[in-house]
Amino acid sequence: MLKRWQFWVGVVISALFLWLALRGLNLADFWVVVRSAHYGWLLPGVAIYFVGVWVRAWRWHYLLRPVQKIPTRLMFPVTCIGYMGNNIYPARAGEVLRAVILKRRRGVPVSASLATIIVERIFDGVVMLAFVFVNLPELAGLATADSGFVGNLRDLALVGVAIFFGFFLLFLGAALLPQQTARLSQWFIRHLLPARWRDQVAGMVDRFLEGLAFLRSPFTVFMVLLTSVAIWLLETGKYWFVMHAFDFRVGFFALMLMNGVVNLATTIPSAPGYIGTFDTPGIAVLQAYGVDQATAAGYTLVLHVALWLPITALGAFYLAREGIRWSDSLRAEAREENPS
Repeated sequence: MLKRWQFWVGVVISALFLWLALRGLNLADFWVVVRSAHYGWLLPGVAIYFVGVWVRAWRWHYLLRPVQKIPTRLMFPVTCIGYMGNNIYPARAGEVLRAVILKRRRGVPVSASLATIIVERIFDGVVMLAFVFVNLPELAGLATADSGFVGNLRDLALVGVAIFFGFFLLFLGAALLPQQTARLSQWFIRHLLPARWRDQVAGMVDRFLEGLAFLRSPFTVFMVLLTSVAIWLLETGKYWFVMHAFDFRVGFFALMLMNGVVNLATTIPSAPGYIGTFDTPGIAVLQAYGVDQATAAGYTLVLHVALWLPITALGAFYLAREGIRWSDSLRAEAREENPS
């Protein structure tokens, strides 16, 4: 019942965002834009995007080295499965899905994998915010001409920096002071949890701290940050290639801003596939740069499909090759080791 409730809340939020994005849109102009696009430009865009996915798989392999050394070629299919799970299941279930599959294939504890995945997301958030901040001078100019979504980006970026930096410091402290963190966790477990859950949660915390071990190396932290920047620059490269399929041009930094904004917005709960939460801010940013609504909507929706479809199809292929599906037994396996 709870999962159905969460699903429908996401659907309502997505519907609201789509209404905000498409209100006032001239559908005839929109279809002209979509029909006249040069879709051959999507091919190099998809290619450079998959290079970014490979780099993401390498980053995950690098994060997991203190737990277990796993070649990137084995991490790539699992990473694709995670993308597929995030795209078609609610609540970013793909993150748990790839952690469970890695446990099945290599015996890596789910909690340890999830620790690295959470830190991945923190680094991704920091890079997304950096993309916004790099464009702050230009953003200030756009904000003077737009009192709505774009006008609020600067304040939202500042709040986001505080949140992501706070979480980073929290995990960094846990990694640098594992014994003290473990003792503090044990105190909370003994005093706040029922006896039947204590051993299981204590084991989960131990494995989670093991997954944070890479944060003890400044060089590793630097490498992960550098890799995160490369990942998102490659994804912005896809935005650039897809732009050439349409009759408008903005600078690469403008596309970096769009990339940062839409990916930060997709952290808002929504229907599977980030419907609405991706499209509305993307269209708003392009309109702030003077792109007409029909062209901005056509480009953003085509880009969304181009980001969603290839990786989802490849992830579904790899999941089928594993011979498993996201079923009740798989969920139970995830909860068994990570009840949160």
